Amino acid sequence: MGKASVILYITVGILVLFLVSYSPKKKTDHHGGGHNNQHHRLKLRSSFNFKPTRHDPIPFDPLVADMERRREDKEWERQHIEHSHPDLAAAATHEAAPGHESQPEWEDFMDAEDYLNDQEKFNVTDRLISLFPKLDVSPTDGFVTESELTEWNMQSSAKEVMHRTQRDMDVHDRNKDGFIAFSEYEPPSWVRNAGNDSFGYNMGWWKEEHFNASDVNGDGLLNLTEFNDFLHPADTNNPKLLLWLCKEEVRERDSDKDGKIGFEEFYHGLFDTVRNYEEDNHNVTHPYHDMPEGPAKQLFSQLDKDGDGYLSDVELLPIISKIHPTEHYYAKQQADYIISQADSDKDGRLTLAEMIEHPYVFYSAIFNEDDSDDDYNFHDEFR
Repeated sequence: MGKASVILYITVGILVLFLVSYSPKKKTDHHGGGHNNQHHRLKLRSSFNFKPTRHDPIPFDPLVADMERRREDKEWERQHIEHSHPDLAAAATHEAAPGHESQPEWEDFMDAEDYLNDQEKFNVTDRLISLFPKLDVSPTDGFVTESELTEWNMQSSAKEVMHRTQRDMDVHDRNKDGFIAFSEYEPPSWVRNAGNDSFGYNMGWWKEEHFNASDVNGDGLLNLTEFNDFLHPADTNNPKLLLWLCKEEVRERDSDKDGKIGFEEFYHGLFDTVRNYEEDNHNVTHPYHDMPEGPAKQLFSQLDKDGDGYLSDVELLPIISKIHPTEHYYAKQQADYIISQADSDKDGRLTLAEMIEHPYVFYSAIFNEDDSDDDYNFHDEFR
């Protein structure tokens, strides 16, 4: 960090301390946020599920992320034993006293939550002061922009995703050679137990074509990076896997089974997904806009490069990231929300003072909504 940056942060720090010292006193809480602590207890989430139904927000604070990661690992281990080794799970339940099996888990987690809600150990204001220089990096100018906050979220998300991938790889890599062969991989239990008519099997998400598309070098094995792409194809840079994802969309949306997507199939399926992703990207001067189907026809025409009246898998490539949003989409969404709530002067960026003024915006992912009041209503956009 340059000399100018050090001077800048010292100056900002002195200013913040001055403002805090001379600001009107309010009833303090465990986090130095200036609000009654009974309304702002932080709670670690317990939302792991082998069959995910939503995209949870990434915790802003790496320390909180580490706590939740450890908690998720415990829950994952418990569910993994129940799904993959039901006999062991039944034996463990039979041997334990009634109602006793859940107690050790909660004891471990309550220790972490007590830590988060102890002002001497975890002070939200102090955490924001320490994290601010790590966000303000491009450039180091005393402000956190939307792009800097998005990149921060992306780095946190990448760490979470790779941690889960490594966990899954350790399970499936039966010969422990650091690679996954197709013969070693089994679909998740929620797919296996649902039968061959389930969503997963019907689309081919767990079949050999998917595996081969993820295998960049074609050696019949997936390394950690390839296996991560296999589990999270929307975030890949592998063109084979992106094309496979488009083929699966054609397979799912092709109601008349002619191997391509006509306008009606596009209009009554894919278009709503794309429009919800980016609703304002249509040209209002297009002649089709006088008709109810105008925006859909405009987009369909743009995608139909060969003009045959149908969309092939290749022609879906320009919109595949809108059909299957990437981690960057969610990271930016979360950054935009935080800035909209904490940017007091509405200049589109955050100062350290603004962050300290709105501390719970940054910890909303673990804020206990049941205890919230009118001043800090929990925002459930990312739950």
